[in-house]
Amino acid sequence: MEHMVRGVDHAAFPTFDPAGTVTFYRDVLGFPVVHSICAAGWGPDKHPDFIHFFFDIGKDDRLAFFYYFGLEPFDGGPQGDVYAKFEQHVPIWFIRSRHLAIHVDSERALLEYRRRLDDSKWPVEMQVQHETIESIYTHDPNGYMIEITRALRPVTPQEDLDANLTIDALLDVVSGPDPSMAALLTRKAELIVERAAAWELSNR
Repeated sequence: MEHMVRGVDHAAFPTFDPAGTVTFYRDVLGFPVVHSICAAGWGPDKHPDFIHFFFDIGKDDRLAFFYYFGLEPFDGGPQGDVYAKFEQHVPIWFIRSRHLAIHVDSERALLEYRRRLDDSKWPVEMQVQHETIESIYTHDPNGYMIEITRALRPVTPQEDLDANLTIDALLDVVSGPDPSMAALLTRKAELIVERAAAWELSNR
């Protein structure tokens, strides 16, 4: 099947703080505003009027926000919007798994963004090297976690193969009664043996 998608057009989030959002993304990070939509009377009768505005983050990718007029903030800010309907406690690490990662081309660029953030109201909270990337993290004025990352090395074809084995094992495990990391690793090992045997048979 032909892969026809060209990439991300935009990622969109709600905001209760449009002024802080513009200051953070346009003035601190330097992403220009490139489009806005004034939506009055859109949607069903009780749908509030809203502004939908976009920042250019490079290479035809955009980051967008919705500001709804008259909408009172939810508990926890916009990060709490999806979870406001839940009565049970939602762990903070679960909420923070929803984040935006933006990549840059060099260590120099990463350190420049670190400098800009550290000079602002939103300093870098951590800088981490993990596997193939190095990243800095902070939270924007809405409470969204923002990651800026650079590649430490190229991803190899062997790592792509490993990723597909991992996902196939995951899909098998979560369809069963008791998914766990141990079950995933066991199933992945089984898939490696099965596929190695099939490859050897087909190459005789």
